[in-house]
Amino acid sequence: MDQRQEMQLQQLMVRYPQLQVCRQAMKNAYERLEETFQHGGKLLVCGNGGSASDAEHIVGELMKEFRLKRKIYSSHAETLKSIDSEMGSVLADHLQGALPAISLTGHSSLTTAFMNDALPELVFAQQVNGYGQPGDAFLGISTSGNSRNVLYAAITAKAKGLKVIGLTGQCQNRLMDFADVCIRVPEVDTFKVQELHLPVYHCLCMMLEDKFFGE
Repeated sequence: MDQRQEMQLQQLMVRYPQLQVCRQAMKNAYERLEETFQHGGKLLVCGNGGSASDAEHIVGELMKEFRLKRKIYSSHAETLKSIDSEMGSVLADHLQGALPAISLTGHSSLTTAFMNDALPELVFAQQVNGYGQPGDAFLGISTSGNSRNVLYAAITAKAKGLKVIGLTGQCQNRLMDFADVCIRVPEVDTFKVQELHLPVYHCLCMMLEDKFFGE
């Protein structure tokens, strides 16, 4: 992690001093995510309820511009134009650089079919089984850290060679048993945990964007 990422992490601690207890875990999580994207891997994210919304939110920040402009590489732009001059120019002008990430909380046809035909608690695990490759990363969001569908997904991710990151509340939890790193924000009540999850993942997304798309 270079100086710019350290600065963004420090700025978060100034705004949310209660997150100081999460600093090292956030640094460890960032380093695993950086390694994943550096080597062409992707991030799989899941959670329930408000955490499902957080999973979608994270994917949105990674897959398009967040705070910085993300022009695609000139070589890719020229390839697009060589296929079709008019349409390729539109693509070259408007496509944005992306860090590949998939939320496992959507895909309604797949998830409802699996939940109807198999064990509903394995709906995230099934997607990890299908999408996950060694070197990818899995982020499980659970305010309690004990959501069984997230735990099954984490075990599947670990078995397939993914880096496993947990984002939970402060209590000891089962997700910690399977995660390579678990960010435990210092709250217990669900809504208070969720209120601190957002600045944590926003900071991680900003750090990653700066690393891969900053000057």
